[in-house]
Amino acid sequence: MAREKATLAVLFADVSNSTRLYEKMGDTAAFGHVRDCLQLLKDVVQRFGGRVVKTIGDGVMCAFPSADAAAQAACEMQQRIADRPARAGKAKINIRIGFQFGKVLREGDDVYGDTVNTAARMSALAVSGQIITTGDTASRLSKPLRSQLRRIDALAVKGKEKAVDVQELFWRQTGDRTQMPGRGARLVPEARLRLVHRGREIVFRVTIALGRDPDNDIVIADPMASRKHASIEKRKSKFVLVDQSSNGTHITITGRDEIVLRREEFILHGSGVITFGHPLQGPDNEVVEFHCDSAEDLLRAAATAA
Repeated sequence: MAREKATLAVLFADVSNSTRLYEKMGDTAAFGHVRDCLQLLKDVVQRFGGRVVKTIGDGVMCAFPSADAAAQAACEMQQRIADRPARAGKAKINIRIGFQFGKVLREGDDVYGDTVNTAARMSALAVSGQIITTGDTASRLSKPLRSQLRRIDALAVKGKEKAVDVQELFWRQTGDRTQMPGRGARLVPEARLRLVHRGREIVFRVTIALGRDPDNDIVIADPMASRKHASIEKRKSKFVLVDQSSNGTHITITGRDEIVLRREEFILHGSGVITFGHPLQGPDNEVVEFHCDSAEDLLRAAATAA
């Protein structure tokens, strides 16, 4: 079957916390609940001129002719899911959505390519009730839809060499007007972690993996590092380093003694360096520098700049 190039908006909509839903309701009841939700999403896709490419687990992958059509469908999906009346004995379902506009390869009914992968990454970054897209797609939206956007940050996204400009599309409405948070109000920035590895700086707010395996977000070439050596997770406003290695992870906070993690966790703070399987003073060590910026740090910096 021949492949052809096309330009489409690809959207992923997934049921949030579906595992918990199945545990709470049981397989049969939860499956029926999710099936009804997916049918609702499919109806919205058709209404905005899109098509369902496939159903993936407890979610759908869709394609639309334009970025606006995908954005409008995403808002309608969230609104209709939120408006569903609660039913006795049934848990409330929420969804998360990510979409991206760009070039794809189309083969039969399926689509492939970087646009598809990026849309999937945006969906993975979204939390329950959220719509996420990239700055590139945001720039292709009409002016009314662009007014509903809020830039989150430039984030490290798996599979991308450079940080991706990530934006949220607000969808909640009262009457005919969209509620926009903080118009004229002071927005409190989120904590931020900056990592530097081989001259490359990564700013992120999601889980990031480190190790020898090429699938990691930061690939460590040191033979003393494990394939899946460690991860860093954001938990509320904290960044937690989790050691998963055979030889341990060494952390040196600036001005303090080095500590070693062996299948343990450590909350990163301030700035310092991380080494993998070696102490910092070892020969030819590969290091990752880290710099933690708390919300208070960012507010002070903004006030100084003003």
